[in-house]
Amino acid sequence: MTQTANSSSSPGKQMLSEQVYAHLRDAIMRGDHAPGAPLKPQELAREQGVSLAVVREALVRVVGEGLADRLPNRGFAVPSFSGRRWQEIAEARRSVEPVVLCMSIERGDVDWEARVRASHHRLARTPAYVAEEGEHYTDAWAEAHRGFHRTLLEACGNRALLEMFDRLWTASELARRWSAHRDPDRDGAEEHRRLEEAALARDADTAAEILVRHLTLTAAALTGDSGQAN
Repeated sequence: MTQTANSSSSPGKQMLSEQVYAHLRDAIMRGDHAPGAPLKPQELAREQGVSLAVVREALVRVVGEGLADRLPNRGFAVPSFSGRRWQEIAEARRSVEPVVLCMSIERGDVDWEARVRASHHRLARTPAYVAEEGEHYTDAWAEAHRGFHRTLLEACGNRALLEMFDRLWTASELARRWSAHRDPDRDGAEEHRRLEEAALARDADTAAEILVRHLTLTAAALTGDSGQAN
């Protein structure tokens, strides 16, 4: 009887946790919680009408994605507006993604080329901003942006490297949105166009250089540092 009750309640708890996690993740990405703002489990539980255990489970997932910090003896908080934090994320991406991109360009076939072209077309045709979603990138543009960058790398044929990209991408998503808010004059569309062009031309060296610069500009815009590509 006890085992049956536990097994039947588990899916319900998982569903609640998933809903709270999605709500919290979206709220952080929208900027509803300012950089460094505390995320109080008790308040979130009251707002969502769920148990403290469900909220804590959701918070742990958000921490695992790099969208929140777990502070010793102080609970949870949105990542602080730390230049060093985002520079470290950018450095990690600059160390990994250009290498994976070169592998993908070397190994990619015609179908990969078609996917790269299609993903770039989708990105170029998706509005980055709409009035209804405030001053940050839209969710649709963010997904198209991720799709383009991941498609560029996916022909590398190495699942572990792609999983590393996924983790770093999620961890850098806040930085990317804050950067967009602080540097609205950046011509990201041109950066993406040049990246696609170099990849499809099978010019791995140029593509890697463009990608490094692209990642550096995101970190530099956020921290107010002009930055160097090399």
